[in-house]
Amino acid sequence: MTSPLNEKLTAAMTGRVARGELPGLVYAVAYGDDVEVTALGDTAFGGTPMRPDTIFRIASLTKPVLAAATMLLVDDGTIALDEPVDRLLPELSDRRVLRTLDAPLDDTVPAERPITVEDLLTFRLGHGMITEPSFQPAYPIVQAARDAELVLDVPDPRTPLDPDEWLRRFGRLPLMDQPGTRWRYNTGTLVLGVLVARAAGKPLGEFLAERLFAPLNMTDTGFWLPEEQADRLPAYYMSDLQGGPLQEQPVSTAAEWTRPPAFPSGSAGLLSTAADYLAFAQMLRRNGGGLLSEDSVRRMTTNQLTPEQVGSAGMLLGGRGWGYGMAVTVTPDDAADVPGRYGWEGGYGTVWFTDPHRDLIGIALTQVSDFYILGGAAEFTRLAYAR
Repeated sequence: MTSPLNEKLTAAMTGRVARGELPGLVYAVAYGDDVEVTALGDTAFGGTPMRPDTIFRIASLTKPVLAAATMLLVDDGTIALDEPVDRLLPELSDRRVLRTLDAPLDDTVPAERPITVEDLLTFRLGHGMITEPSFQPAYPIVQAARDAELVLDVPDPRTPLDPDEWLRRFGRLPLMDQPGTRWRYNTGTLVLGVLVARAAGKPLGEFLAERLFAPLNMTDTGFWLPEEQADRLPAYYMSDLQGGPLQEQPVSTAAEWTRPPAFPSGSAGLLSTAADYLAFAQMLRRNGGGLLSEDSVRRMTTNQLTPEQVGSAGMLLGGRGWGYGMAVTVTPDDAADVPGRYGWEGGYGTVWFTDPHRDLIGIALTQVSDFYILGGAAEFTRLAYAR
């Protein structure tokens, strides 16, 4: 057996599996042209071994993929970044904005301008998750979204609504902020998925398959998988985050993923593998690889937020900026002393980053939320630099 590209990284991830912090994982690292995909542990405690081609719920790693799909349409001239979404999403015309975040739904003022396509990409449309003073507090705007089955925060249980009905119900809600003023997470890519499908004139999954997945040979990426492949999907675990044991979760079961979803979520709805996602990351690293324009890749991977918007984004960004569908570091951090690393994390325990200054790509896929929340993803990122 050949030596791993990064022995410190391999030892750390092997140790986490050995200590029972997760049943297993698959990770990929690319140092320039040197690429390695490593599978460790099992798909479940007491389950079958992880394989390099194990399929994972990639959760919010869906967002960068949708951003790239959007930029394909921008490159085509089908949509423009600065155009109001009203042409394709008339349900969102003539927006009203809450006077205060905790106000009744009818205590609003007019929106000062329409929502643009770029607002969706940068999460500045005026709506998204509330993280302070607490996570999704019981404000009227939060409760109304839950009553409407919109599923605007955690991805499970899934919304039963098709995209048109979802958008119709979302369009009844006021915005939280004036468009363009504040970064709020998640809602933007849910709306964007509907816009991309309408602009393309076909379901979102079909457009992604034709324009992204087929050209990049991402053969195991999509919104669902055939029933005969359900055993390739690991079990999903999470603890109470207070030191309790990992528990297999009753949501996002393999059976749920064997049929097309009613609402293909552009925020957290894709399945993929380490090799497939590496192909996507390498396309961006190669300035589009002939698939996307260099200008589109530059926009996606460059911070678009003001310092004030970065500062008010809170714990989710943690001082990072945001491009299109992904975070971008704007200051040195524990992993790198040169900013500009881009990528994102997923709540099911997935992480991807690219550092263009080091020609370094790292992808780690688990199905354990604790890996992301309690420091495993941060350790993976830091040690990937230690080769």
